[in-house]
Amino acid sequence: MSPKFGLGYGSPEDQSFIAKHGARCHCEAVQYEVRADPVDAKICHCTVCQVLHGAPMQWAAIFHKRDVRFIAGVEHLRFYNSALDRPERLLPCKVSCARCGTLIADEGRLMWLAFPTLFDFGAPPQVPEAFRPTCHIFYGMRVMDVDDGRPKWSGHKDRSTLL
Repeated sequence: MSPKFGLGYGSPEDQSFIAKHGARCHCEAVQYEVRADPVDAKICHCTVCQVLHGAPMQWAAIFHKRDVRFIAGVEHLRFYNSALDRPERLLPCKVSCARCGTLIADEGRLMWLAFPTLFDFGAPPQVPEAFRPTCHIFYGMRVMDVDDGRPKWSGHKDRSTLL
C-alpha cells in the first residue's frame, strides 16, 4: 500500500491489529479488515447516495480509519468526489473497485463508511447488532417510506430536525 493511501489506516505489518470482520468487493480483488465494531450505522436517503448506488437508500457502518486495514487490491481502488464531480481521491469521496465496479465505502477525513453487505457474516448471514442501523438520515429526500421504528432525521443525525 502506498504511504499516501495508508495515512490514518491500520498497517498490514501491525502485529497488534487483530481483525474482527472482513469485507471484499464482488470480484474479491479489493479486501480489507476492521478490528472494531462500527461506531454507528445509518441508512442514508440523500439523492447522491440514491443515484450512485442505484437504490432508494444506502446502508453504512462507520469506522475510524485507524481500525481499517487493506489486505489486498489497493491498486484497484477508484475514487470519486461527488461534490466536485472529479474522479480523484479528494476527501470526502466515494471508493469503488476499478475491476468489478463494486461500491466499497465512503472515505471521510477520519472515518470509513463501509457498506455492510460486503462483509462476511456467515451463511446464512447473521448481521451483528453493531452493524444494524440506528437511524435514517436525509429522510426528507426519501423515495419510499420505511416503517421500521428508527429515528428519521432531515439531515445528519443529531444535527438536523427529527422527522
